Amino acid sequence: MKERIRTLLETELPIVDFDSDFLFSELDSLGVVTILMVLSKEFDIELESRDATPKNFKSLDSLAELVERKLAEKNGKA
Repeated sequence: MKERIRTLLETELPIVDFDSDFLFSELDSLGVVTILMVLSKEFDIELESRDATPKNFKSLDSLAELVERKLAEKNGKA
């Protein structure tokens, strides 16, 4: 999951360091919106502005956890 997300996002945001432990600080508002849109579309999940928290955007791992959590909610497993 993590590598799939990395591949998707590196295509859209090539100058962002997705290995950073402080990913949120690497992003401007357009970057945050781009990530929300790309992940929503790719995984057919609903991501909203309230999901764009420093905790969820801390690292690539936390983004993967967010996607997995939303997929579980969508599939009624949460």
